[in-house]
Amino acid sequence: MKKVIILVVAVALSTMSFISISTKNEETLKVSVEDSIIHWKGYKPTGSHEGTINLISGELNLEEGVIKGGSFTVDMPSIKDVDESARLEKHLKSADFFDVETFNTSTFTITSTEDKDGKIVVTGDITIKGITKQLSFLATVTQTDEMLTLTSETIQINRAEFNIKYKSKTFFNNLKEKFINNDFDLQVTIVASK
Repeated sequence: MKKVIILVVAVALSTMSFISISTKNEETLKVSVEDSIIHWKGYKPTGSHEGTINLISGELNLEEGVIKGGSFTVDMPSIKDVDESARLEKHLKSADFFDVETFNTSTFTITSTEDKDGKIVVTGDITIKGITKQLSFLATVTQTDEMLTLTSETIQINRAEFNIKYKSKTFFNNLKEKFINNDFDLQVTIVASK
C-alpha cells in the first residue's frame, strides 16, 4: 500500500510539473504587412536619397508577453524612392545594388532580445544578397489588447559587407568625390495582431 501511495504521488508530481511547463504563456503573432514598413536612406557627398521597402511576411514570438523571437521576409522588388524616381528605383534593383532578379527577398531572424532602459535591444541575423550577418538595434515596443508595434531606432547597415560594390570606397580607390557612402540607414516599424 505504501508503494502504491508513493507511486501515485510521484505520478501526480510529474504530471503537475509537465502542466506547468506546457502552460507557459507563449504565442505567435502574425505581422500585418499592410501596416508594417521599412524606411531606408542612403548618402553621398552631394546629398541623400530615401524611400521604403515592403514586407512579404513575418511573425513575432512572445513569451509571457515579451518578444523572444521572430522572422521577417522583405520584398526587395518593392523598393521605392520617396521622390518617385523610376531611374533610381531601377538602378537600386539592378546588379549594381540589390540585384533583385537574383535575390528577390532579404530576411531578418530574431535570435535574442534584452531589456535596456525601457526599450529592447533586438539581436538577429540579417541576410541581404545571400550574405548573412549579425545585427543588433534598439527598439520601442507598444502593446494594446489587440496589437503589438515594434519601432526601431535608426539602424546602420554597411552595404560593403553584403557585396554591394557600386561606387564604394571599399572596392574602388579612385572615386574621389564620386562615391556613395557604404553605410545606409534603415528604420523599421513592425505591426502584429494578437
